[in-house]
Amino acid sequence: MAPPASRRSSYSKRAQLSVFTGYVVAGIGAVLGAILLILSIWRPDLPGNLRASANDVTTPATSAAAEVRTGSKGFLESVQGYLRAGAQNAELKREMELARIRLAEADAVRLENRRLRALMNLQETDSAPVAVTRMVGSTSSSARRFGYIGAGSSDGVTIGMPVRTARGVVGRVLEVGLSNSRILLITDSQSVLPIRLSDERRNIVAFASGNGDGRLRVRLINLGINPLEPGDLFVTSGAGGYYQPSVAVALVEEVIDDGAIARVVSDPAASDFVAVMPIFQPEAVRAARTADDQRLGEDEGNSPDNPAGEVPAEPAPMPDGAE
Repeated sequence: MAPPASRRSSYSKRAQLSVFTGYVVAGIGAVLGAILLILSIWRPDLPGNLRASANDVTTPATSAAAEVRTGSKGFLESVQGYLRAGAQNAELKREMELARIRLAEADAVRLENRRLRALMNLQETDSAPVAVTRMVGSTSSSARRFGYIGAGSSDGVTIGMPVRTARGVVGRVLEVGLSNSRILLITDSQSVLPIRLSDERRNIVAFASGNGDGRLRVRLINLGINPLEPGDLFVTSGAGGYYQPSVAVALVEEVIDDGAIARVVSDPAASDFVAVMPIFQPEAVRAARTADDQRLGEDEGNSPDNPAGEVPAEPAPMPDGAE
């Protein structure tokens, strides 16, 4: 049987269901709106309470999320801070090391200036130094003790000139080069230095020579009861003409039968700058050298083969043909 002709072609159950659903939703919305309108008129504070209740329900979840977010941010900041702190710590260590180096250099400069001022002050009290220079080096492994300084003949240094520091005597020039010199230290076993006790109430004179261990052996001229005591200071006596009088030499450490073992006041190994002084009495030194040369010539002339010191005559010429 054919369908009636009055029925529309767009008619379907789906369309009907959609229209019905729309009506139902609109009705529910209208009812809810009316209810909310009535509640807002009857209880104006009710929406705020509903929001507060909703916030109470959602607060634990949002708090946990905030803590996670804050914790993660704090952890990242801690890691970044640790990395920055490590770099800053390394930089501070470098700066501290550099500061310590600069302080050490400044202390060394102050010490060097103080030593130079002490040496230059010799010009006010003593004769002016011929040269102020560095102690380049010194030997300390044998009985022979030599030192080397950075001044030579071009600076006016000559053989025999005394060398001293602001504390006391170091030695005297032994060999001279153009720009450096070798000095014989007072601790050398072949060095003999006339000295006297600084206490003038005890008129004690002696000679000091190297003991082979960096100290001096003091030998008294007048033997007898030894009046020396540990701590006595010996100074140069001026005898011999090389050294100016009253320059500190050594302190007594140990008293022995004929003198003492003394420690030098100016240790060459600890001396940075030294002053080369002029010979105290050059005329006396030249006279002593002349006397030594004459005595040496006499000793050579008075040999066992020629005890009288006579000059041998030339041999007579041999006759022709004689062998």
